[in-house]
Amino acid sequence: MAPLRLAILEADTPFPAVDAIYHGYHGVFKHLFTRAVSPTPLDSLLTLSQHDIVNDLTAYPALDAVDAILITGSKHNAFDDDPWITALVEYTRKALSTDRVRVIGVCFGHQIVGRAMGALVARADRGWEVSVTEIRTTEKGRELFGKDTLKIQQMHRDQVFSLPAGAELLAETDICPNQGFIIPGRVITIQGHPEFTEFIMDELLRARHSTGLFSDDVFQSGMDRNGDHHDGLVVARAFIKFLQQENEPKEAAHKI
Repeated sequence: MAPLRLAILEADTPFPAVDAIYHGYHGVFKHLFTRAVSPTPLDSLLTLSQHDIVNDLTAYPALDAVDAILITGSKHNAFDDDPWITALVEYTRKALSTDRVRVIGVCFGHQIVGRAMGALVARADRGWEVSVTEIRTTEKGRELFGKDTLKIQQMHRDQVFSLPAGAELLAETDICPNQGFIIPGRVITIQGHPEFTEFIMDELLRARHSTGLFSDDVFQSGMDRNGDHHDGLVVARAFIKFLQQENEPKEAAHKI
């Protein structure tokens, strides 16, 4: 079987110290997937391409040239109407409408997918979720991840406030009831950051604390938990399983 063609749609640029190591979020996700499938060579399963969709509105790959897209996290608001954000929402809708190109959304990407599918995306009044956080899986989440709870890096205060039509919820927390959703064969999202390492989270926490965006309490709580084990590789393997899974017959899929 030929490797699946996964386009990484970069909705932001990492902080300089992180970018120097990974050369964009494409590199961050390559690092995640490489570890998730080891010792199998990643390029035998996935071919990753890099697309800076913030600074180049022509960077989108042709949908007939990819098998799937992954929308990364971002410091930007998924509910804003900047030209590049509305272009991303429209491109996501087109990808979903193909019934062939699969869509993965991570954090901001999760929110963009929710918006593209008609769900409400907005700033939550419950504050930030940051650093390694335990989330509770639903029955569908347990089927996919094989665990009753997951620990995952978080960096958000915006949320998807409803479940798109036909989607199944994967996980929840008290602060954020929608931690991800799936429509098999079409879309999977996660509010957290399976791709974040301890170093990446450390850079984010320190930068946002230094600007006053994070209070001392939020910063210290995040730093205290940042070294904890998290299940980023579990989520990455679920993403790959989602990409590799054959579609159900249309009659069965229609019942979702």
